[in-house]
This record gives sequence, C-alpha cells and structure tokens, in this order.
Amino acid sequence: MTAAARKIVEMAGIDVDVLLELLIKSASAEFITYYYYTILRCNLIGLGGEVIKNVAETARIEDRNHFEALIPRIYELGGNLPDNLIEFHNMSICPAPLLPKNPMDLREMLKVFIKAERCAIYNYNSICSMTAGKDFATYDLVQSILQEEIQHEAWFSELLAEGPAGHIERKGNQNSPFVSKFLK
Repeated sequence: MTAAARKIVEMAGIDVDVLLELLIKSASAEFITYYYYTILRCNLIGLGGEVIKNVAETARIEDRNHFEALIPRIYELGGNLPDNLIEFHNMSICPAPLLPKNPMDLREMLKVFIKAERCAIYNYNSICSMTAGKDFATYDLVQSILQEEIQHEAWFSELLAEGPAGHIERKGNQNSPFVSKFLK
C-alpha cells in the first residue's frame, strides 16, 4: 500500500473502501470477461463467426489489459484481490458473458458481447463520476478503460447493425491505445 495515495484520496472526500470495492469488482469483471470472451471467441465459427472473431479478440485482449492495469491501483490504495478464485469470480460487478444457448446464432452472440460492454461502460462511468476532480490517478486509469469499453461496444453494435461505429478496428500490436500507458 502507498499510504500517501490512500490519504490523498481520503482527503479529497472519497470513501476509499467504497472505491476499492468498486475497483476490485471491476477487476473481477475484466478477469471473467477475458475468460468468457475466450470461450465465446472459440465458438465464433463459420463465415459469419470469422467476421466477428477479430473484434472479439481485440476486446478480449484489451479486457485482460484492463484487469492488469487495475491491479496496481487497487494495491496502491491498500486493497488486495481475494485469495479464492471462486469468490473473486462471484464478486464481479457485471454478470458473466456466457455462451448463448445456440452459439451458431451470431445475433445472440453479439448481444452477449454488447451486454457485457454496456455493463462495463456504466460501471466505469460511475467510477469516473466518483473520482473526477478528486482522485486524478484513478480517474485517469478508469477514464482510459472507459474509452476502450465504449469502442468495444460500438464495434459489436455496428456488427449487429445498430448503426455505424465510426471507429477503426485495431490491428497487430496496437491493443489498448488508451490503457497501454498503465501497463509499463
């Protein structure tokens, strides 16, 4: 723990225990999303599945990066991750993005992705609101994650023909353009 980090956040008027709970539950959501997106991605088969696979893979890798980026801030503020993986899984702030009953139904598959991304967006937006102007380090981190989650949702929504995303798919090692500064 960094005593100064926690004290600065407390002095700014933020209940650090509440913030830590949200950050840990967010880390859980990112971890399980990475896991379940792996399963979803493996089931993206056929011509239609191949179209979605690159977007799903980018979102999957970036969600892992979000998990990795959240961990240092949790520990800096005096928090820690549970020792029990099942407990960690079950505390996720968002429901697990499970494989739909019919994994060949690509519309249903896309709805699973979109639901997960929207939950993340609402979650990170609320943490940004809590930390804006008060906890600059957490705000910067969470705002960066929020930017990428918004892009993920836009990509999946576009594939579901909900409207144009206006974003370009990332290629190669260009993952996490907003969060990468926290992964060094």
